[in-house]
Amino acid sequence: MDQYNKINLKIDWKQLVREYKKKYSNYRVQEKKRFYQVFPQVNPKIPETIQLRDYQQTAIINWFKNKGRGTLKMATGSGKTITALAITTELYQKIGLQVLLVVCPYRHLVVQWEKECQRFNLNPVLAFESIYNWQSTLCRELYKIQSNQQSFLTIITTNSTLIKQGFQSQVKFFPDKTLIVGDEAHHLGSPSLESRLPRNIGLRLALSATPERYFDEEGTEALLDYFGAVIKPEFTLSDAIKKKALVPYLYYPIFVNLTESEAFIYAKLTQRIGWALGKNETLKNNENLTALLIQRSRLIGTAENKLTALRNLMRTHLNTNHTLFYCGDGTLDNNFTNYQKQIEAVTHILGRELGYRVNTYTTETTLEEREKICQQFKKGDLQGLVAIKCLDEGIDIPEIRQAVILASSANPRQFIQRRGRVLRPHPHKEQAIIYDMIVMPPDLERQTWEVERNLLRKELKRFMEFAKIAKNAEEASQKFIEIQEKYNL
Repeated sequence: MDQYNKINLKIDWKQLVREYKKKYSNYRVQEKKRFYQVFPQVNPKIPETIQLRDYQQTAIINWFKNKGRGTLKMATGSGKTITALAITTELYQKIGLQVLLVVCPYRHLVVQWEKECQRFNLNPVLAFESIYNWQSTLCRELYKIQSNQQSFLTIITTNSTLIKQGFQSQVKFFPDKTLIVGDEAHHLGSPSLESRLPRNIGLRLALSATPERYFDEEGTEALLDYFGAVIKPEFTLSDAIKKKALVPYLYYPIFVNLTESEAFIYAKLTQRIGWALGKNETLKNNENLTALLIQRSRLIGTAENKLTALRNLMRTHLNTNHTLFYCGDGTLDNNFTNYQKQIEAVTHILGRELGYRVNTYTTETTLEEREKICQQFKKGDLQGLVAIKCLDEGIDIPEIRQAVILASSANPRQFIQRRGRVLRPHPHKEQAIIYDMIVMPPDLERQTWEVERNLLRKELKRFMEFAKIAKNAEEASQKFIEIQEKYNL
C-alpha cells in the first residue's frame, strides 16, 4: 500500500476545477479565439499551434477532481503526451509547480518527449544512459530550484535509469510541487520498477492505452495504487476515430496454414500445454507453461507460409509507400535455409526479390540511425520499415499508411498499440490499411483439439475486435464467422 496516499500540498482542488471549467467554458463560447489566448503565455506554456480537444479537456478536469492522481487510459495516438503537458502548464500557473518528471520505458521515447516539451517552452534534462552525461547537470538544476534561482525544471528519464542508485540518490531533493508522469505506464507495474517509484512525489499521472498488465493482476493493482485509478471516461480507439483524432482503417485478415513439419511441432506443443492446463496450472509464476506458450507463439509468428503470403501480397503493392512490416522474433523452419530470423527473410524478399525499398528498425539500431531512417521513411526515400517490437509503443510516425502484421503476441496490449500506431492522422491521409496474417491450427487429436478450441476462441475474439470497427467491418467480420463455423466455436 502506498504510504504517501495523501498529497501534502495545500491545494484547493475544487477551486482549481471551478477555475479550469470557467476557462474551458470561455474557450468554448469564443471558438474563434486560439487556445493560447485563453491560457496566459507563461513558462511552461501551451503553444499557439495546439488546440486541446474536448476529451483532453475532460481528462484534465477529471484528473483535478481526483486530487492530482489518476491514470489516463486513452487510445494510442489520441494525444496523451499533449494532455500531460497541458496538465503541467495548468499546475504551474495555479500552484507554482516546480518540477516535471517524465519516466519512459525506451530511449526513443525520451527523445520524442524532449521534442514535445520544447514545443511547450521547456528545456528538459535528459537523464538516461551514462550517469556521467547527466548527474552533475541534474544536481545543479535541482539546486537552482531549491534556492529559487529558477522557477521550473523538466526531467525525462528511462525506467532502467530511474531504478538505479545514481538517480535514486537525487529523488529526495525533488520539491513537494513535483509531478511524475509515467509514460506507457503498464511497464511500471513490475515489482522491480514499482518498488522504486518515488513515494515523496504526490502529484502523479500515468499514461497508457492499456494500463492492465497481461496475466498480472497484482502488478496492475500496484500500478493503480501508486498513480491512481483509471480516470473516467476512458477514451477508446473507436472514440478516437469518431472524434477524428485517429483515421479510420480497412482491415484484411490473411489466413495462413502451417507446413507439415510445423504442424507436427504445433500439435506436440499444444498437447503439452493441455497437460499443463489440465493440472490447473496458471500462467503466472509458472515457467513451464510460460515457456510452452512462448515456443508455440514463436512457431506461429515465424510460420514459413507467411513469407509466401507476403510475396503474393506485395507483388501487387510495389507502388505503395509508408508501410510497416511487423515480424516475429523466432527462428525460421529449416526449409528456408538462407536466413535464420524472419526479419532477415522479410527484408530479403521485399528488398532483393521485389525491389521494395526497406530498412530494418530494431533495438540494435542506434538513436542517430533511427532518426535518419525515420526521415528517409517520411520523405518516401524508403517505402517500408521492417521491425520486430520496438515500433510497438510511443513512436510517432503519422506518415504510416499501411501495416503488414506477420506476427503478434497473445498480449492484447501489442495488438492495440500496433493498430494505433498506423492510425495517427496526417495531411491527405484519409484512411489506413492493415493486413493481418493469422495462422490457422492444423488437424489435431480429439483431446488436444478441445484445448486448442479454447485457445482459438480467445484469439478470434481479439481479431473480431480488430474487425468490428474497421470501415469494411462487415466484410472482415464475415471471414471470422466462417472460421467460427468451421471450427465449431
